[in-house]
Amino acid sequence: MSDSPRELLVEAGIRILERDGIAALSARKLAGETGTSTMAVYTHFGGMSGLIDAIAGETFIRFTKALTEVSRTDDPVADFFVMGGRYREFALANPQRYQMMFGTSARSLSRDRTDLTTTGHTTERADFAMSFEALLTVVGRMIEAGRIRDDGVAVTAGRLWSISHGAVLLEMAGFFGHEGHGLSQILGPLTVDALVGMGDDRDRTLESLTAAMAVLYAAQ
Repeated sequence: MSDSPRELLVEAGIRILERDGIAALSARKLAGETGTSTMAVYTHFGGMSGLIDAIAGETFIRFTKALTEVSRTDDPVADFFVMGGRYREFALANPQRYQMMFGTSARSLSRDRTDLTTTGHTTERADFAMSFEALLTVVGRMIEAGRIRDDGVAVTAGRLWSISHGAVLLEMAGFFGHEGHGLSQILGPLTVDALVGMGDDRDRTLESLTAAMAVLYAAQ
């Protein structure tokens, strides 16, 4: 069965977004990409804002799948490291979509965000919240297992997310080269130090990191 016109427009929008950036998304460019008229955007989405919203929803679905498609193990810290590795891989492979989800530009999704330090979540929209819910789950498991102290699941998740987000943005900007050093020399050691600071035993953390790296490399 062929994709519906709506699905074709979303996929075309994703291609334009990654190739040319979010500022290049327009009904005219989509018409050229899909061989349709500009009216197709308005017929199926009510306008460009509706299409961008649909692209965002599809992006969060794919992002969450990337974070969670590996089976859970008995080691929540290893599972957290795997999730962090998948987070980085998705961001580097899809930089424009990542910037749309978590960037600060006017055409990012900043209007849908909430203050997680007071609400315990990142957005009121369930379809956009899936990825953070996955992080909350694994952070909760680390706390329950006694690996890290309980400062509150949401704020702990926010701290750990900040580490990944900052390191990934700098790697995307080219500061850590292209040989995997962003993971091996920056993000990995930094996250180990953070978890040890939160109460985990360093040797145990490093064992979890080694197990996670085996999973990540096996998937390549």
